Amino acid sequence: MSNSSFRSIVRYAAPFALLMATACAPAAFNAKVNRFQAMPAPSGNSFAVKPSDPKYANSLEFSQYAGLVGQKMAALGYQQASSPETASLVVMMDFGVDQGKEKLRAVAPDPFYYDPWYGGYGRGYGRGYSRGYYGRGGYGYRYGFHDPFLFGSGYDQVESYTVFTSDLNLKIENRADGKRVFEGKAQALSLSNNLTALVPNLVEAMFTGFPGNSGETVKITVQQPKKK
Repeated sequence: MSNSSFRSIVRYAAPFALLMATACAPAAFNAKVNRFQAMPAPSGNSFAVKPSDPKYANSLEFSQYAGLVGQKMAALGYQQASSPETASLVVMMDFGVDQGKEKLRAVAPDPFYYDPWYGGYGRGYGRGYSRGYYGRGGYGYRYGFHDPFLFGSGYDQVESYTVFTSDLNLKIENRADGKRVFEGKAQALSLSNNLTALVPNLVEAMFTGFPGNSGETVKITVQQPKKK
């Protein structure tokens, strides 16, 4: 086999090998989190979680998500109260996902898998790829948080997909005087509107580095469990 033939095989085999490795790797959940806080120390403070929206007052769905928030608060040293009337801190929670927005992207007729949110190979590569990211001439690139359309010319197909915006809002008040000690919002874009998957990730993002620096907006990445 000539050296040129060998180099050609390596050149085209490397993206396939990286593609297989990427397919087995767990995805990541990216959220934008902003927080304002004057949280008291956890010592001796109890809490209770209640819905901001009265329609969730007897909701089993809300109870499930409130349980996740309660676990995070307890892990920080706050004590769960039996009711909001006996709690030192009242945690008000709201969550939701919008109807989604349709997006268009130009693609090349290529059978490779492509994730329009986290980047990938094949379909969708073009002027936007980073030379040398996976070696000279490689096809790998990564999008910015609000910029999923870095494609160039040379595409002969257009595909549509829907991007959903989900959010989790937390407000914490001192029950005794009603003063607010925490306001936080976690927001994410996704290709799914499944709240049972989105809300736990938003809770995880909200409590990563909790309570955080007041007035700071950060991007939190929540790693997902590896799929078999």
